[in-house]
Amino acid sequence: MAIDVNEVYKTVLLILNKEQRGYITPDEFNKTGTQVQLEIFEKYFEDLNQNLRVRQDETEYADRVKNVDDKISIFKTQGVCTFDSARKLFTTPSDVHRIGTVIYKDSIEVERVQRNDLLYLKLSPLTKPSTSFPVYSYQDKLTTTPDPKIYVEPTTIQSDISTTYIRKPNNVRFGFTTGSLGQYLYDNNIYTATGLPVVDNYLFQSLTTNFVATANEPTSITFSGLTVASNGVVYEGNGTGIKFTLTMAVDGTIIGINVQSPGSGFAVGDTITFNSTIFQAGGGSGGGTNAVVTISATSIYSGTPFGSTQFEIDNTDQTETVLNILKYSGIVIRDPQIIQSAQQMAMTEDQNEKS
Repeated sequence: MAIDVNEVYKTVLLILNKEQRGYITPDEFNKTGTQVQLEIFEKYFEDLNQNLRVRQDETEYADRVKNVDDKISIFKTQGVCTFDSARKLFTTPSDVHRIGTVIYKDSIEVERVQRNDLLYLKLSPLTKPSTSFPVYSYQDKLTTTPDPKIYVEPTTIQSDISTTYIRKPNNVRFGFTTGSLGQYLYDNNIYTATGLPVVDNYLFQSLTTNFVATANEPTSITFSGLTVASNGVVYEGNGTGIKFTLTMAVDGTIIGINVQSPGSGFAVGDTITFNSTIFQAGGGSGGGTNAVVTISATSIYSGTPFGSTQFEIDNTDQTETVLNILKYSGIVIRDPQIIQSAQQMAMTEDQNEKS
């Protein structure tokens, strides 16, 4: 179970404000929260390694190996590796953080070897890699070729390679709208980087061409459940999955566009065109001007403060998360006392967990 980003942010603010130590903005919180999540996430693997070396309690809920493995389990996944014929290698899924088992045809484990070992394996007919006993060498990300690479032997294998792996946690995001007093109001809608914000009438701001006002009434005041594939809607782009409601005035112009489902894959320059003959009664005689929404950088979630992403680490680590964010908050606010107090409390909790 994930940790509620809003609850953590409010707790951090409460402690800082109570002690009159300063204030941390959502942007500062998101950056420090992401860093803290990564630190705790990486510590899972060290904790698992440490606990595997000691005798465990056999009670149902106190087995530390099982408990740490449960924390890691949310990040376990698998995916298909793609063969790159130009480079003669397989590329792993883009979100690989730690690679697990490489599998051939869903049934044969591909053994991992070092490059120098592969040279010796090829020297003997008995150890030479085959389709029954394939091997691979692994090369991680580089700046020029950022995808991790798998070199499989024998080279005749050019498909049917998959891998289990650990993915990296998503960046933490406290999304917000701004209240009438300038305060930050938590936005609990799920952040989708290439989706369109689910914020009241926000997409209406991207309407670059409205219908021409006519004496004719619109064919309907409210068009709900519209998608980019609806009748009278022409979309140019690669976005999918959006659902929205179009609201019309009595003169046939658009006064509201509310997104209910953000979709994904939208990009700057995409256009959504509404046909006047479908949405305006007598639209053709009223000038025939189609309404157009043009997607800009601020039309997409990634260009706004809207939408939230929860902490993905286990909820049993909420206390440690708050303490470590306070530690980094002391750096932001330049208060060494916060840093020292939070560090000491975090270290005490960590020692208690391992004792």
